[in-house]
Amino acid sequence: MFNKDFIIENVKTLFYALIIAIIIRSFLIQPFYIPSSSMEPNLLVGDRIFVTKYSYGYSKHSFPFSPPIFENRIMSKNPKRGDVIVFKTPADNRTDYIKRLIGLPGDQIQFIDSNLYVNNSEILKSRISKTDKIFCGKKKINVFTFEEILPNGKKYKSVYLKDYPFQNSDLFIVPEDHYFFLGDNRDCSKDSRFLTSVGYVHKDNLVGKARFIFFSSDKSIGSFFSFWKWNKSLRFNRFFKKIH
Repeated sequence: MFNKDFIIENVKTLFYALIIAIIIRSFLIQPFYIPSSSMEPNLLVGDRIFVTKYSYGYSKHSFPFSPPIFENRIMSKNPKRGDVIVFKTPADNRTDYIKRLIGLPGDQIQFIDSNLYVNNSEILKSRISKTDKIFCGKKKINVFTFEEILPNGKKYKSVYLKDYPFQNSDLFIVPEDHYFFLGDNRDCSKDSRFLTSVGYVHKDNLVGKARFIFFSSDKSIGSFFSFWKWNKSLRFNRFFKKIH
């Protein structure tokens, strides 16, 4: 027998659940999937991360489909150099990228002899491995792994191809209200060095700060539903790992 009240109550429940999910996703925390190797070795393809939306305030890009409900940012907070941030690419204001914040408004960024300079000061880096292999797309590449230290003391791992193909760059001067981002996989990252595709990122395009990995799996070994391969495909050591 058709129960109209039962249908109505279930529709209401689903509607309320959807509203709550949108509120949480827009104002508090949102999950993201890492689809590329541009942030290796710190973020791997198959990592699933939580990003806090309140870290830098809110813009239209905080909401699904970026509705033009207001201009600029509200409750704005300045990000810190070295933060790992999700942002909308300036090219289409739609695609989500995740990179590390290197340059603040007014900064001068340049690569000289494969070394990174910020405001004419070389970013200190010490090699911690010369035998690592990481992904660049679907290929594995041999890299040197370094620990870099930014001017504010932020430390993180970065990797460079052993022949250092990216030797020198133009001088990048970060405009007002914009930021300069780099991938930690320096020779396999489309980032602010490429002005026509990414370039300088306006503060309104910031989506949120990457906080921690809550799940990680290697899809090249098997999908989540291939439970007999979980012992190999699931990266348990990355579960609930803080992002530095």
